[in-house]
Amino acid sequence: MRQYRQLTEEERIEIYAMKQAGKEQNKIAAKLGVHPSTISRELSRNTGLRGYRPKQAQQETLHRMFTARKAVKMTPETIDYIESKLREQHSPEQI
Repeated sequence: MRQYRQLTEEERIEIYAMKQAGKEQNKIAAKLGVHPSTISRELSRNTGLRGYRPKQAQQETLHRMFTARKAVKMTPETIDYIESKLREQHSPEQI
């Protein structure tokens, strides 16, 4: 299974330069060693009214990363506790 990683700012600058030079998305992907859909998603997520701008793309990526809603992880013990309290007719607010 492939390991997930995010594009770096340097890779975003390369994407910009190759896009300006008229390179196709699959050629850009091959040069960076990523799947073509990675380039497609990068361009669709981070292309604004003035086109793709790597510095702005990096800032938007960091903003999305820090403001993303984090999943709540519950341990099996926590789940058991909640289920037992619900069986005892406690309301969710009481738990």
